[in-house]
Formats: sequence, structure tokens, C-alpha cells
Amino acid sequence: MTRAVLSAGSNVGDRLAHLTSVVDRVADDLVAVSPVYSTPPWGGVEQDDFYNITLIVDGDRGPYDWLALGAELEQDADRTREVRWGPRTLDVDVITVSDGDDVVRSDDPQLLLPHPRAAERAFVLVPWLAIDPAATLWTPAGFEAVADLIERIDPADIAGVVPVTDPPPVRSR
Repeated sequence: MTRAVLSAGSNVGDRLAHLTSVVDRVADDLVAVSPVYSTPPWGGVEQDDFYNITLIVDGDRGPYDWLALGAELEQDADRTREVRWGPRTLDVDVITVSDGDDVVRSDDPQLLLPHPRAAERAFVLVPWLAIDPAATLWTPAGFEAVADLIERIDPADIAGVVPVTDPPPVRSR
């Protein structure tokens, strides 16, 4: 059994429906899901704002299984990869995975764990903190409280993460 933190975002099509599809798919493993936040795009590509959620899941899956699930969800949403950090129907990232008390660390280019840029991304950290005020993330400096990581992010980036709805409804499969 592993616990994973997933981040999902959408800025093409019915953004809320795409995020709801993620919640529906992980319903049996879902521990918590954040409210939906509107966030500006990250990475310098001109595009519409995203809707983002962060999810905590527990399940009989390994790290690569969580990655495969995210890829399946993206494929089901007809995700295309034309421009790095460009518009997308759905993006599901594995932020961190723990196996019992151990955090999984991986330098495999297909699955870098913990996610190497999570500590810099308000659209991941703010929703995560909303569902787990005691959350920590392993960084090269060791474990750091998500609340402390947020304090280091540009306040303008934090202000851009705006709640727009309650969490998507959970419907078990």
C-alpha cells in the first residue's frame, strides 16, 4: 500500500469535468481532494488559466502504477503534447509517493520523485495545504513543511491561486 499526492490541472474544454474524471477514477483510493483553484499558466506559454486540484490517495499501487494511472486519465481526456507547458485538457502529475514511513525517491527521467519542481509551484502547494495542513515534502534540503515552502514563493504567485469551487463530488466506481 502506498500513499501518493497527485496534482491535476486542465485549461482546455470542460475543465471541471476533466478534474471530476480524476476524482471519479480514484474514488476508491481517495483520502482527500482539494477545492478547485483557478491558476495562471506556468512556464511562459500564452494560454487560458487552469483549474487545479490536489489529491491524496492510498492504494495497492506502486509509484509507476500511479504514473500509469495519470497517463491513462490524460489519454482518456484526449490530451495532446504539442508544446511543453502548453494548453492541455488534463495533466496529472505524481508529486510524491510514500511507502509506509519511507518516501520514494527516484531519479528515473520517466518518474522523478518527489516531483522536482513541486516546491516552487503555488498551484500544487496551496491546494495540498488546504487538505493537509501538516503536509511535508522531501526536498534536497530534507523534509520541509509545505506551509514553509509556500512562504518562499513570490506572493504574487500565491495570490494567483484562487479557489473557484468546492472539491469535485466523489462518486465511487
